Amino acid sequence: MEKQQLIKGFSKKTRDEKLNFVSQHCTSASNVAEMLKSFHHPNPKIQKLLEEFSENTISNFPLPLNICPNLLVNGKSYLCPMVIEESSVVAAASHAAKYWFVHGGFHTEILGLEKVGQVHFLWNDDKNLLFEKFDELKEKLIRDTFEITENMIKRGGGIQSIELRDLSAQEPGLMQLYVTFNTVDSMGANFINSCLEQFSKSFQAWHAQHHEFKKNGLEVIMCILSNFTPNCKVRCWVEAPISEMDDVIEGMSGVEFARRFRLGIRVAELDPHRSTTHNKGIMNGIDAVVLASGNDFRAVEACAHTYAAKDGKYTSLSHCSIENGIFRFEAELPFAVGVVGGLTNLHPLVKFCLELLDHPSAEELMSIAAAVGLANNFSAVKNLVTVGIQQGHMKMHLLNIMNQLEIPENEKPRIIEYFKNKVVSVSAVRNLAYKWELIKDKLTK
Repeated sequence: MEKQQLIKGFSKKTRDEKLNFVSQHCTSASNVAEMLKSFHHPNPKIQKLLEEFSENTISNFPLPLNICPNLLVNGKSYLCPMVIEESSVVAAASHAAKYWFVHGGFHTEILGLEKVGQVHFLWNDDKNLLFEKFDELKEKLIRDTFEITENMIKRGGGIQSIELRDLSAQEPGLMQLYVTFNTVDSMGANFINSCLEQFSKSFQAWHAQHHEFKKNGLEVIMCILSNFTPNCKVRCWVEAPISEMDDVIEGMSGVEFARRFRLGIRVAELDPHRSTTHNKGIMNGIDAVVLASGNDFRAVEACAHTYAAKDGKYTSLSHCSIENGIFRFEAELPFAVGVVGGLTNLHPLVKFCLELLDHPSAEELMSIAAAVGLANNFSAVKNLVTVGIQQGHMKMHLLNIMNQLEIPENEKPRIIEYFKNKVVSVSAVRNLAYKWELIKDKLTK
């Protein structure tokens, strides 16, 4: 086997040197280089800004910026930006937003804004002595981080609590400082991590000053925020009298629709195979808003799925009830987002999206994202328990299929009309295009 060569100094190369280096690893190096350059922003200042967001950048990877209109949340209507490549997600959110706009809109309640950070350490000493002196330690930790927390405190946030937790039953000597924060309108990752690292220094200095502790009794392992924020969450719901829901599906009564919808949600509550895809559908909408607002969708995803399994079994994040003739569909969704710091003040499109949302607070952005997630979930379950998911889903992919087959632009409307009442598939579109002589070779295309 040929020995692989270590690549040295890649990060020190210029952008063009990186681009050309990568291109040489492709079959058509010159074509690849030109293709990558074609996605560079024509404004050099913006391109430089984009490259400084990350490391080892060679080009940009555009995703569509879409709009979900008619999103009514707590009585306020939004043109909601969504960054996502899947057309059916935007269509589903828009369809549900339009439906609920005339049925009272989405309602939300912020259930908490608590963020979490942890200092994990090994304690090879008397635990009782540490617990006895913990109030003294807490006072020092808070005092030593004041330079970091001062501005956050002025904005109404800061360190909320510090708790000493004993995990030694699972791992000998393992303990942690469990710390909660309020970071107000920022997501707060850098703020939290800075506080925790100062905690580590202060803890070790405090330990060294107490001669009653063993000299090597403390070993700090790591200091890091947690993306699991079960007490930073929003409740979002829609509700309407079933008697007013005869218009959800043509030819189906509101009573029958509500019955089938509730059963669809019940399946997701009981079966992890279903709830995984079910929750993915919720996150389709949330992630798209999180991306558009310059937030960390990976952290939001991780938190949501951990929360779905918090009781020991993975289950649905959304729930449905029918009581006294009222249909109610709701979800409790934990995630942390910010509207200051990070990309929010730097990325031109993020700034535009936040302006389009009328410069929301972090709480308002949580509400908007949760509403889009619930909207997507409503549309998906509605279709699943009635007409099926593929009818609308594949029609939204028809344009992608036609582009893949290189159908002439002037012929696309005719194909769209043909498939208005037919099942869409790649082979069906290919066969029709071949039959109409729009493509030359059915097999190669």
